[in-house]
Amino acid sequence: MALHNTNPTATMAWGKLQQHFTEMQNASMKQMFQEDAQRTEKFHLQWNDFLVDYSKNIINQETIDLLLQLAKEVNLKEAIAKYFEGDLINKTENRAVLHTALRAPASAEVKVDGENVIPEIFEVKNKIKTFTNEILNGERKGFTGKTFTDVVNIGIGGSDLGPAMVVEALQFYKNHLNVHFVSNVDGDHVNEIIKKLNPERTLFVIVSKTFTTQETLTNSETIRKWFLKSAKQEDVAKHFVAVSTNIKNVTEFGINPENVFPMWDWVGGRFSLWSAVGLSISLAVGYDNFDKLLKGANEMDEHFKTASFDKNIPVVLALLSIWYNNFFGAESEALIPYTQYLQKLAPYLQQGIMESNGKSVD
Repeated sequence: MALHNTNPTATMAWGKLQQHFTEMQNASMKQMFQEDAQRTEKFHLQWNDFLVDYSKNIINQETIDLLLQLAKEVNLKEAIAKYFEGDLINKTENRAVLHTALRAPASAEVKVDGENVIPEIFEVKNKIKTFTNEILNGERKGFTGKTFTDVVNIGIGGSDLGPAMVVEALQFYKNHLNVHFVSNVDGDHVNEIIKKLNPERTLFVIVSKTFTTQETLTNSETIRKWFLKSAKQEDVAKHFVAVSTNIKNVTEFGINPENVFPMWDWVGGRFSLWSAVGLSISLAVGYDNFDKLLKGANEMDEHFKTASFDKNIPVVLALLSIWYNNFFGAESEALIPYTQYLQKLAPYLQQGIMESNGKSVD
């Protein structure tokens, strides 16, 4: 069932927000703090070890009340439920948006076309776990019988940004494998990486749902040619794996079909790190840590799904974005990580936000 859309500008709350904006647009932050010693206490949210302080926004309690009224009038609660239930909320492609199912527990039930997809998801998770453990414990070896020391993820967009961001963010959990990411079709980028690698001890993960993505295949061909200078065609199967749905093209490339990890249409590229696209994450930090990442995301999913809107971190932050974007006309948002390991978070969120909310039709 498709998502029911309500034009927010036609709601009572929107009209009240327009009037309220005239009172707030020149508000003094310093004055608001001086007049209310409890401002930080009023305008912050806490969840597990996370503290979200939104007191330094141009808001007062009336602003929040009106934004919460807006959420109610546009039936946000119903929309969130439909999102988690697998309704076709991706109107452009008429698809479900179910990356949340990828991190749901085994006991969950999420149906796509009438079938529960959770068992299939856990089948792929077990495959990722087995493969990761075999690489890390040395059971899987390269064509000369040596264990792997390096992994190269070959992808573009969501098949690169998400995994690369997480692998860097989780550097403290890194094991002995060195994980590299190739996305730029520029030959210099590829050559800069492979010149440091030993073909006997490198595993390549090609990530392409259709296995027809031009940039990814161009880089894969470049790397395969380099690899075949030291190895034979039959050795490709020991060093190359794929995350794809196109078994035919993958097999023609020389990859063993048993080393293909599937993807699903109901997972958008920008949200795909939670799927088998996250294989490079699992290899970088071990499957147990990858699983903890999924479980942590599931905890936030549950918070988003069940918390009242006034205590709901994603909802409050989204409402603040609406307030700034539509009333103040603010078109830019600053994201400033204070740790170097999160330097890729900004481009990752840039892609996610712009692809999800940045499209418009005249």
